[in-house]
Amino acid sequence: MVRRNRDSVLGNIAEVFRRYGYEGASLGRMTAATGLGKGSLYNFFPDGKEQMAHEVLSHVHRWFEEEIFRPLEADVSPDHGLQRMFDSVETYFQSGRRICLMGLFALETEDAFSSQIRTYFVRWEEVLELCLQRSGWGEHEARDLAEDTVSGIQGALVLAQARREPDVFVRRMHALRIRLSHPASGARQSGIRDCLQGR
Repeated sequence: MVRRNRDSVLGNIAEVFRRYGYEGASLGRMTAATGLGKGSLYNFFPDGKEQMAHEVLSHVHRWFEEEIFRPLEADVSPDHGLQRMFDSVETYFQSGRRICLMGLFALETEDAFSSQIRTYFVRWEEVLELCLQRSGWGEHEARDLAEDTVSGIQGALVLAQARREPDVFVRRMHALRIRLSHPASGARQSGIRDCLQGR
């Protein structure tokens, strides 16, 4: 019960950070969003806003670990793992209507949260790369494609927000789904490159 209440509070605080950024997320906005008084908030988070941000980022990472990262690692069918990743990403980011808090903090804050943010993105790229290799992509293609995919998701979120057109995100997710489902073309490209390089 306590964990569920804390998760609910963290979810509300996360939305304040998404809407106002780290600097704009005042204690007043936190109390309004959570329905908790200042004293209750400090009982949850004695170290104030920085602790709230650290815990929110950990909460986000836990969700991605359970819903995306572990399934990419463990799913018997890599294709199923990839489709689940895209389904979960679209659900979590509300089809382009919700920004990425990790990406926002990476741009807005400096060293305080850099380790958490880096761990999240590196973990995503690594498990996606291994899943792509299991689905038939070569090692180098899988690494490049994992980086392209994660950066493509982030870029699509930014573009959808900037243009106020969530459909931009949906279209880019569709294009990435198609691209990741064709390892044979990547193998052909790899063979062509190897021939050109005299391997």
